[in-house]
Amino acid sequence: MKIHEYQAKDIFRKFGVRVPRGIPAFSVDEAVKAAEELGGELWVVKAQIHAGGRGKGGGVKLARSLDEVREHAEAILGMTLITHQTGPEGQKVSRLYIEEGADIAHEFYLGAVVDRSTNRITFMASTEGGVEIEKVAEETPEKILKAAVDPAVGLSGYQARELGFGLGLTGKQVRSFGKFMNGLYKVFTEKDCSLAEINPLVLTNDGEIIALDAKLNFDSNALYRQKDVMEYRDLDEEDPHEIEASKYGLSFIKLDGNIGCMVNGAGLAMATMDIIKHYGGEPANFLDVGGGANEEKVAAAFQIITADPAVKGIFVNIFGGIMKCDVIANGVLAAVEKVGLSVPLVVRLEGTNVELGKKILDESDLNIISASSMADGAEKILAAVNG
Repeated sequence: MKIHEYQAKDIFRKFGVRVPRGIPAFSVDEAVKAAEELGGELWVVKAQIHAGGRGKGGGVKLARSLDEVREHAEAILGMTLITHQTGPEGQKVSRLYIEEGADIAHEFYLGAVVDRSTNRITFMASTEGGVEIEKVAEETPEKILKAAVDPAVGLSGYQARELGFGLGLTGKQVRSFGKFMNGLYKVFTEKDCSLAEINPLVLTNDGEIIALDAKLNFDSNALYRQKDVMEYRDLDEEDPHEIEASKYGLSFIKLDGNIGCMVNGAGLAMATMDIIKHYGGEPANFLDVGGGANEEKVAAAFQIITADPAVKGIFVNIFGGIMKCDVIANGVLAAVEKVGLSVPLVVRLEGTNVELGKKILDESDLNIISASSMADGAEKILAAVNG
């Protein structure tokens, strides 16, 4: 789950992570009022979307007067902001963040992720702040410093100091950086984050470390115990199909292809998408109904797939273990009765109650194409879609 920058900074404040003062705004008038309340002579008008690269896309502007605040707010609010993370379709801006200007001496990058290879939270820092970290990793990887945190010990003082000295900080600056990192580590662990990224992290002229930007992603599997984080959820930033899928506990991600996929198990879903691409097709989605799905869940999954106008064919690929093949078959029939079937449907069933599942589908009046294997199913759905 993702949240907006101003929401992430709200969390930072609660953990003592220093950030500039700022106020969210949902209209032009609110933006001007926020600037008046903050005071000063310099403000930053920021678009709030769940994507990075907002500055390069025109979504972050400096204002040196209230008139400029109004001018920038009018230009940004309601615009479709396109960045390297939104894709070509962009994202509509429906909220702003008005922030006080900062006294910047130097910009850095600081991020934390869960490194699956070491099973540890790993901090990454770089002197190349304010630019895409992916570009730094590709062109100058030696400029990225790393520190893996032992979960039994927690973040050690020497690790923070090593990163601080590696960034060229000294004395008071290193102490400020260490305090900042301790706070960020607490945010990451206590709020069940999967990603924390600050780009840029700023050293001010008085030697303090401040998060000029803030990005937090959270482990969806832990949200049941993060009720306060759930309150930050912005449904306008999410795909409506993914929102609908979440109501039924389905794992769904919208993709750009035209072959709808309904599969049980994340590994099988990935393999199904791979084999569709291997035979020259493009999957329209990742959809895992899970191992314990019932007919209602399967029917909902089928409806979500068919609601996408880009879908020109559907490949149901089920290996029945806990999930029984007859349950899948009945779920598909229930969904088709409700929404109809206007595209080719290929079904491959294997595992528990496979013969019963096939019988249910064969005895229906639906024009279902049966497949004996993943490869057979992929070839048949592509042949059906391509005519």
